Amino acid sequence: MQDEYRTVAREGVHETEINRSRFLCSLAPAATEREAQEFVARVRREHADATHNCFAYVIGADASVQKASDDGEPGGTAGVPMLQMLLRREVRYAVAVVTRYYGGVKLGAGGLIRAYGGAVGEALDAVGTRTLRRFRRVTLTVDHQRAGRIENDLRTTGRSVTEVRYGERVTIEIGLPDAEVDAFRGWLADATAGEALLELGPEAYGEVEK
Repeated sequence: MQDEYRTVAREGVHETEINRSRFLCSLAPAATEREAQEFVARVRREHADATHNCFAYVIGADASVQKASDDGEPGGTAGVPMLQMLLRREVRYAVAVVTRYYGGVKLGAGGLIRAYGGAVGEALDAVGTRTLRRFRRVTLTVDHQRAGRIENDLRTTGRSVTEVRYGERVTIEIGLPDAEVDAFRGWLADATAGEALLELGPEAYGEVEK
């Protein structure tokens, strides 16, 4: 599994003009291939009068699903450079649709490749991305006397505290990179004189705090 990946921060549109042709790049996060396909269909409906609606999407933290379409442009001049831009920027779980309204001036194969790839790159800069990192869900159980100090130590050292529950004892859930589990286990034992319980949960991806 990938340790981290980037995805699109939000749905958005960025427009550029090249030799009188308008290029509108619509970007969106997509958790599944179906979501990506539905977004492509929606953009195509919204711009049914456009000359071309080319798309590319990447699904999976390891980019296991990659699709692209030139939608009538010469083969390899639109969808592929769009896809390559997403991959070059390490963007995953995302879909891009570049809508072209032809302005009367032919761009040639090289010009099209630069235009479509560039439209996606500019849109990523304009809309923004966010980084998600793989972590292990870890549950700590401590007594009330130590809970406040432990929680404070976790937060001040930048740990991602996701939930705190109070009962007979206090349960604190955090996200922890796998590589840090052993060192954290040792720290927790020292900090609580061996009284805290630590349980490892499943892996997930969470946003990296800036």
